[in-house]
Amino acid sequence: MSVLEGKHILLGVTGSIAAYKAADIASKLTQAGAEVDVVLTEHARRFITEVTFRAITRRPVLTDLFDEPEERQIAHIHLAKRADVLLIAPATANVLAKLAVGIADDLLTTLALATQAKMVIAPAMNTAMWQHPATQHNVKVLEGRGATFVYPAEGMLACGDVGAGKLADTSTILATVEAVLNPPLRGVRLLVTAGPTEEPIDAVRHISNPSSGKMGYAIAEEAARQGARVTLVTGPTLLEPPAGVRVIRVRTAQEMLNACLQVYDEVDVVIATAAVSDYRPAEVWQGKRKKGEEEWTIRLVPNPDILHTLGERKGKHVLVGFAAETQELLHNAQAKLREKNLDMIVANDVSQEGSGFRSDTNRVTFLWADGRQESLPLMTKREVAHRLLDAVRELVLPSG
Repeated sequence: MSVLEGKHILLGVTGSIAAYKAADIASKLTQAGAEVDVVLTEHARRFITEVTFRAITRRPVLTDLFDEPEERQIAHIHLAKRADVLLIAPATANVLAKLAVGIADDLLTTLALATQAKMVIAPAMNTAMWQHPATQHNVKVLEGRGATFVYPAEGMLACGDVGAGKLADTSTILATVEAVLNPPLRGVRLLVTAGPTEEPIDAVRHISNPSSGKMGYAIAEEAARQGARVTLVTGPTLLEPPAGVRVIRVRTAQEMLNACLQVYDEVDVVIATAAVSDYRPAEVWQGKRKKGEEEWTIRLVPNPDILHTLGERKGKHVLVGFAAETQELLHNAQAKLREKNLDMIVANDVSQEGSGFRSDTNRVTFLWADGRQESLPLMTKREVAHRLLDAVRELVLPSG
């Protein structure tokens, strides 16, 4: 039986040239057994009419905030309460901006405020509009509130430009709706480590690295969105913790190890993205050491190896590590994979443009313990997180 069978889907269609593709989406949803109520914005009606959707869904099509197709029912409240998913496809930059700030000046945006249903948004617009900082900010705001985005595809746009902005294909949009209704990692307990560690030298100085934590936070957020119970052990970062994630804040490598061991028996999967300091000062100066003319020699001693420690206690855990390298990427990653008893490792060359610390993008290669490899092109860290969790799901739920 389809995940969509008997589900109530609100399909919002906005004023994009891609609005005609919403007819196929409505058709496929209906064929899968969903009850589909279509809401057209005023601008959407310039591209496609109510007649098309009424014939496909065999349901009334709503266009106005004051439409009341069912007697004694306030449509925007009744529909909002019944909905399992609010799907907006295509979504314009204008509608994204309205949703981000909470404007409710038509039926669709009013429904978006009134409903507690899961929200899936599939944008479609010109590349420049999609890439504009205002649009990207609005996407992040909505994702922070729990909305799931089906990012636009790249290709030739209606205006003749080439780039990101095309509405994702129907199968991708429907698969996302199904995943929202039946989260693929539901019940999986996940531990993610993220960010740098800091090893104090004195009261005001420390040894650390430039890790921002963005990769680990993206994985934690995406895993929670997919239904996992996520614990995030994080070193010092400036990032907001993802919604629905248990956060344990640490500073040093030893503190991170202690936190991981504390929850290790409670989780199924560990994804270790943290950039852990390999060494710490042997002695920590009490207070602030005042500057002088003499040299200051600091003796360093090795920190505990967190992944190696967890690998020694592996049991039935699925362990995934990261290897940030600047040379001999695959050779070093394979060695780390074996030595730390991992199921999988994610290798990236941090010396490459767009793939280093603090970047919003990454270019990685997946390596599995069984010898498989897969190299991914440059993509956002959120996209890397999604691809990685697909791979993790196969490791932890092989029969699924």
